[in-house]
Amino acid sequence: MIGKVYNIPPQPAVAENTRRLPAGAVTLGVEYREVDPDGLVATYQDNPAHLTELLEKSPPGGFTDEGVSIHVWGTEDGHEYLRFDVFEAEPHYHYVHRSEEVVNNVVDFDVAANGDMLTWVLERLRTRLAEMLRQAGGEHLVEKLDRGLVERAVDEAAAIAAHAHEMQRALREARRG
Repeated sequence: MIGKVYNIPPQPAVAENTRRLPAGAVTLGVEYREVDPDGLVATYQDNPAHLTELLEKSPPGGFTDEGVSIHVWGTEDGHEYLRFDVFEAEPHYHYVHRSEEVVNNVVDFDVAANGDMLTWVLERLRTRLAEMLRQAGGEHLVEKLDRGLVERAVDEAAAIAAHAHEMQRALREARRG
């Protein structure tokens, strides 16, 4: 398995902060997220095993970051198979396997090698979605993908995410000076 492997699911999307874009077999979501240690602890507090793993694998002071997240759910099953966190400090993406046990592979994004993550994500959704779904255990969705519906949803996600990404940049610049 690639990346960091967790046996806890990613923090769920906040419905009121997420724009869902149906695309046939999959539904894309665009969300602006602010991740902080208190919010993560609150998410997992009802599951002692998940909370223990979170605390064991957290860096000193916990995880704190913000930015645009792009989610890929199976439309019928509602399972989140992929998540791309275009975060300010530690951009990364997730393969969230569907199985008896949660397997959440978190892969760090290399900005120096791959450039702007948002651009990279949109290109992956357009050209590598099937392969990435297979990697996350969503092979049953691949044969049902409608390229036209996915392309329209990606275009809409691109516009929403670009706006949020620009707002994030402006906020970052305002904080600096």
